[in-house]
Amino acid sequence: MFLQINNLNKHFPTKQGNLVVLKDIDMAIEQGEFICAVGASGSGKSTLLRQIAGLDSPTSGEVRIDNELVTGPGPDRGMVFQHYTLYPWMSVQANTEFGLKLQGVPKKQRREQASYYLNVVGLTKFAKSLPKELSGGMKQRVAIARALASEPKVLLMDEPFGALDIHTKESMHEFILDLWRRTNVTIFMITHDVEEAVFLSNRIYALGARPGTVRKEMSIHLPERSHTVKRHSIFHDYRDELMELMRRHGQEAVAAVA
Repeated sequence: MFLQINNLNKHFPTKQGNLVVLKDIDMAIEQGEFICAVGASGSGKSTLLRQIAGLDSPTSGEVRIDNELVTGPGPDRGMVFQHYTLYPWMSVQANTEFGLKLQGVPKKQRREQASYYLNVVGLTKFAKSLPKELSGGMKQRVAIARALASEPKVLLMDEPFGALDIHTKESMHEFILDLWRRTNVTIFMITHDVEEAVFLSNRIYALGARPGTVRKEMSIHLPERSHTVKRHSIFHDYRDELMELMRRHGQEAVAAVA
């Protein structure tokens, strides 16, 4: 497997004792897959993503990428957040080059790589623009270009379309699917939006809450990947199964706290 998560557990100390956020997480992801982890608040989605990104360490267990143990952040993982995290005083080109600059990539090479990925996301003509001159969807495309410029093995996405209006979100869904097909990058994305997860991914890991555990792994087989597929009964079946799973586990979590 290309991305492996083996028996991962994450606890945080509190005055009341250890808070178990993630428990016994196992995932196996092939190179080039588009995977979504979906769950409600309290399911540990963001904590899980931080373990893969190397921004935090598991209490026990491990994350491996291409059989290499993850011990910290690295250029083999590109990160895209919900909020665009662009530097407002930098041009689109400079924002896209920024990660490469931190890695010590020579100026000519980083300019060429950043320019290539700005072209991939369709923003070449905005290279000299400032972020304030862009729409929300365009800002997120810059963030994606910046993440891809380092040519990572895995693109990690933290609810990247959650701040967008519905029309922009639908446009970005089509954009990210086209980008994934053209680049064949492995994508691991977290979301609380069940329809988004069904529409985008090859497979879904549904997480239960308190603690976060994998409650179901679901392969998604849709007849097409355009927004008309949302009218198909198979799309409704996947969505309804996941919604019912999340509803049931949400009730269990509330009952456990009570």
